[in-house]
Amino acid sequence: MTLAPQGNQSYICGAAAQPLLFETIGNCFDRIADTYPDKEAIVVRHQDIRWTFKEYNEKVNELATGLLKLGIEPGDRVGIWAPNRIEWCLTQFATAKIGAIMVCINPAYRLYELEYALNKVECKAIIAAESFKTSQYLKMLQELAPELARCEPGQLDAHLLPHLKTVIRMGEEKTAGMFNFEDVCSMGGETETQTLESLKGKLQADDPINIQFTSGTTGSPKGATLTHFNILNNGNQVAEGMNFSSQDRLCIPVPLYHCFGMVMGNLACLTKGATAVFPSDAFEPLAVLETVEAEKCTALHGVPTMFIGELQLPEVDQFDLSSLRTGIMAGAPCPAEVMRQVMSKMHMNEVTIMYGQTETSPVNHMTGLDAPVDKRCETVGKVGPHQEIKIIDSEGRVVPLGEKGELCCRGYSVMQGYWNDPDKTKDTIDAANWLHSGDLAIMDEEGYVKIVGRIKDMIIRGGENVYPREVEEFLYTHPQIQEVQVFGIPHEKYGEQVCAWVQLKEGEIATEDDIKAYCKDKITHFKVPSLIRFVSEFPMTVTGKIQKFKMREAMEQELEAQSQAEPA
Repeated sequence: MTLAPQGNQSYICGAAAQPLLFETIGNCFDRIADTYPDKEAIVVRHQDIRWTFKEYNEKVNELATGLLKLGIEPGDRVGIWAPNRIEWCLTQFATAKIGAIMVCINPAYRLYELEYALNKVECKAIIAAESFKTSQYLKMLQELAPELARCEPGQLDAHLLPHLKTVIRMGEEKTAGMFNFEDVCSMGGETETQTLESLKGKLQADDPINIQFTSGTTGSPKGATLTHFNILNNGNQVAEGMNFSSQDRLCIPVPLYHCFGMVMGNLACLTKGATAVFPSDAFEPLAVLETVEAEKCTALHGVPTMFIGELQLPEVDQFDLSSLRTGIMAGAPCPAEVMRQVMSKMHMNEVTIMYGQTETSPVNHMTGLDAPVDKRCETVGKVGPHQEIKIIDSEGRVVPLGEKGELCCRGYSVMQGYWNDPDKTKDTIDAANWLHSGDLAIMDEEGYVKIVGRIKDMIIRGGENVYPREVEEFLYTHPQIQEVQVFGIPHEKYGEQVCAWVQLKEGEIATEDDIKAYCKDKITHFKVPSLIRFVSEFPMTVTGKIQKFKMREAMEQELEAQSQAEPA
């Protein structure tokens, strides 16, 4: 049930049939585990894990007491750096139970980003996988903190990472200066068990529990600080939006480090006692289809490019996907034809579109399960329960229905703020507690909202947000670069791709490959410019402001000319 817009104003408040949950994530986990002790809670196929809620809760408690034994206390920041694995899930819930703040670190981060993230929020501990694809996590940590080679585990004193004391590695091999994950899980004793029990009544729903890094238009990433109340309720409302129950089984191929996986996936399942199913450590379309069939999943999450990848597999028709009913498509607009195929070939008649941002935990809009296909493809749906939305002009006034303005959100899901960044928080959340999204939107008379542009100069590449200023700040560290401008241009597969115009210092020579090689292993792969052009000047206004839209137009014309010149 959603209230209609008031009068002709682009303002709406989401009505709710159920009250908000005012409990910690840990207490919610205990409640669900007590309610459904023998129900299958989690399946991690690539690690051969299959646990009931009772077993899952016991494993979470083992890690929680182990972290207490290591001296992790409420409020301490604990980083998690890994692809989708059971250790990630255990860390999410164990840190919540002891009141530590879990810091999600993108598995694709390189040295430059890792050092910034750990120091920005002053991580006391980090739990890391050994490696994933081309990312050698432990080697990167050793490069940033060579002191690991000669310190006792838990006693790190690193020059570049002054706050980091404890490194916990996944896997069985031993590494100097690091604890092993399994060993930590067996460290807790009676004292820590009693401490864990006492924390149930001490931790509060409004305590910060998670920091999600979101890039900023001014350069460095910002740590959106989210509470138990923020993300537990958002997970619950997402589950309500899919009409979830304890009988549902959700296939989660989206990353856990992002709200899509940890909130819309893990927490949505937890609040209803549903089963979370992980097909692989990262997205593999074939593994998704195999998992849906084998596990009889009733729901599936993904960004549009994931669904396209699954539908384009030659074997797609060989799989029995009839168990599917619903799921979420988010992260980018969905082509109507793709939506129709998801509904017909994949049996997801109740697939829903959801929209939001990290700062709103993340969902604040969703389409109904029975919404027309055109509304699912052309809009982001209506405001979620217990949330308010308004669309305003540049002077802060609410615009009439049908007119374009900035989308603002208020309600339970709005973050506490950016960690240790009051100025940026004030720029984003105003005195009346409205969070300004930076997205341009239009609301129709039914309350459906369409996103039509961005005030922020952001690139969305395959569902990943790339902020040009952050990439520019990094490229400025290249010794040969005088000036650089980064922007997005359309791409058939990823939606947008990253393009950079580079002005070299006088007398310097560099190639496109040189610049890409400089980026490799230092910034995340999806931020590395796909196209680089060397220029002697940039288009500017008479007042000296650089005009990125002219660069974008020039690149689009160049690529169009190249396409027409290529033989058919």
